[in-house]
Amino acid sequence: MPETTTPNAPAERVTHSLVRDVTLPGGAGVLALVTLDNGLDHTKPNTLGPAGMAELRAALEVVRTRAEAGELAAVGVTGKPYFLAAGADLKGVTSLNGHAEAVELGRMGHAAYTILGDLRATTGVPTFAFVNGLALGGGLEVALNCDYRTVASDAAALGLPETGIGLVPGWGGAYLVPRLVGVEKAVEVILTRPAANKPFKPAEALKIGLVDAQFDAADFLEQSIIWAAKVVTGEIEVPRRELDPQPVWDAVVGAAKAQLDAVVGTSRPAPGRALELIAAARNASKADAFAAEDEALADLIMSDEMRASIYAFNLVGAGKKPVGAPDPQLARPVTKVGVVGAGLMAAQMAFLFAQRLGVPVVMRDLDQERVDKGLSFVRETAEKLAGRGRLTPEAATRIVASVSGTTDLGEFASCDFVIEAVTEVMGLKKKVFAELEGVIAPETILATNTSALSVTEMAADLAHPERVVGIHFFNPVAQMPLVEVINADKTSQEALATAFAITKKLRKTAVLSGDRPGFVVNRLLLLVMGKVMDAIENGTPVDVADRALAPLGFPMPTFELLDLVGPAVGLHVLTSLREDLGDRIPASPGLQKLVADGTRVVLDAPAKGLPKPVDPAIQAVFGEALVAGGTGRHGEVVLDGDGVLDAVLTTLTTEIGLMLEEGVVPGPQQIDLAMILGAGWGFHTGGITPYLDRTGYSEKVLGRRFLPDGVANVPLSSQG
Repeated sequence: MPETTTPNAPAERVTHSLVRDVTLPGGAGVLALVTLDNGLDHTKPNTLGPAGMAELRAALEVVRTRAEAGELAAVGVTGKPYFLAAGADLKGVTSLNGHAEAVELGRMGHAAYTILGDLRATTGVPTFAFVNGLALGGGLEVALNCDYRTVASDAAALGLPETGIGLVPGWGGAYLVPRLVGVEKAVEVILTRPAANKPFKPAEALKIGLVDAQFDAADFLEQSIIWAAKVVTGEIEVPRRELDPQPVWDAVVGAAKAQLDAVVGTSRPAPGRALELIAAARNASKADAFAAEDEALADLIMSDEMRASIYAFNLVGAGKKPVGAPDPQLARPVTKVGVVGAGLMAAQMAFLFAQRLGVPVVMRDLDQERVDKGLSFVRETAEKLAGRGRLTPEAATRIVASVSGTTDLGEFASCDFVIEAVTEVMGLKKKVFAELEGVIAPETILATNTSALSVTEMAADLAHPERVVGIHFFNPVAQMPLVEVINADKTSQEALATAFAITKKLRKTAVLSGDRPGFVVNRLLLLVMGKVMDAIENGTPVDVADRALAPLGFPMPTFELLDLVGPAVGLHVLTSLREDLGDRIPASPGLQKLVADGTRVVLDAPAKGLPKPVDPAIQAVFGEALVAGGTGRHGEVVLDGDGVLDAVLTTLTTEIGLMLEEGVVPGPQQIDLAMILGAGWGFHTGGITPYLDRTGYSEKVLGRRFLPDGVANVPLSSQG
């Protein structure tokens, strides 16, 4: 496959534009069909870089000349099997070194796509997109610039994910989508869905009007061509909606802005820029709108947030091959799973094991009432998912039948993998393991779901500590994509390999962690909570401290996160970390009292999708709020919001430096991956270490960057 390079860019995997003529049925004339194809297999999707875009433009210019000469009745665009296109070539995008280069990238896309968009107006020849597979970003914008669109029923995903990776739809999407589906749905397509990382399925895209017709995959292209012929002859008319009235447009944009202000704030610029483009789309000319897209795209390409987003995007993609994982061939086969406990975490794990591993699962607890409660959770979850269409009735029945419950420890004798999910008390977990070792087979792997306790200590008294491995799931188990795999002092390569093999089958991303207190996520996340609580203990008002971390773009404020985790769980882990790591993990008498009294820490959200505010009544638990800058109850300066943020970031920098020295993970990339997937650290930050580099904390506190310049930021040499 030929490759090309542009100045400052890596080799481009060129997506070619292959043109052939198709005779439309019913005497409708000739359709020139452009097929996007990079010549590679289905593991390497079509992407659009400068060379590929130039080739597409050249092909379309030839097609336009033929249309002007009256040779064509229609023009169509489709892709290679399974893909229309996955969007822009992100490697090329992150190599751009100046605003002018970035503007040119936007103009190149518009120059090619505008031929499709203007052909009917200039020649009377309509254009069609036959979306035969995945179409994201610039790939979907190829289709949006056409007059009509069909989609295959098995197309993997359609969407405009750009705002989720620090960009805007820059090749027509921000202008065309609101005019096509209405401004309210446009906000969903361009802002809401990317924030949730939830592209559209074909039927969903059809329902809202992103596409005009859907056909079965088996004969998709044939049926699409028949449909196109009927459109050409007038047998089929595709209605288009009127523009939303200006008051409706303004109201939707205003509501979306209020939502962004509350949830995103100033933490990242892309959603706000995209909303500005949507706001202007109603009255702008196409030329002006596309020029505005070019400028917005260029500004964002040259932003640290976008470079950090691409770093995070690539990290998550590379997470499918975990760093430090042993040879997969060493993994033991797993034909039956045992789960010690039948509480909420245990039942969630049992369901997932049965669903994804497809093997029998047995839960064991101390009494039948607890066992029955765990089995009820499995059954009710299966029924709920089947009712929503997310499981077939057959799959739901199979899962429920696969999970059994018992009070008899002896039921684990036939299991080749057993994981404990009992209360986070070291003595209890050691007792469980000691009892299990007398029952299970010599080759059975033992795992613990501990969130912070030492796996090495847990296994220390066993005859075979090498079979013990940590597999830390996050709650809720089904939704959270991260699993921390803990390598204890004597964990064997076979046990580690089995843990990684299981997490892969569960469709989780695994990060290998050394057996240090709190591992990765809880060590840092609870440290953040601890520092916020410490500021409140010293006199910072609870509402000020709760909002202090907003610039980081966490998915929720501190107290809402504490409410989600559970104050008792948070206190337990914080106390455990303090015992292991010492005074740098703050104590919080106020949090202890909140837990002891069972006090609710947050109020209901003022509206759906907005953060839950901290309950101001809990201020009394911590003591009277003091004036920022004065002397607090600890004898330290009372911090304002900026001071709390500074204290948190300084402490995080120090702790990450210590974690890397301790060898908890091989490098900062694994910390970033864990915090993105396990703590919701925003893509726009790149994780935690790029943010600390970018804001100067790593050099100020440690005297060095965590990552080389340019890896997750605009290189300093490219900045004005």
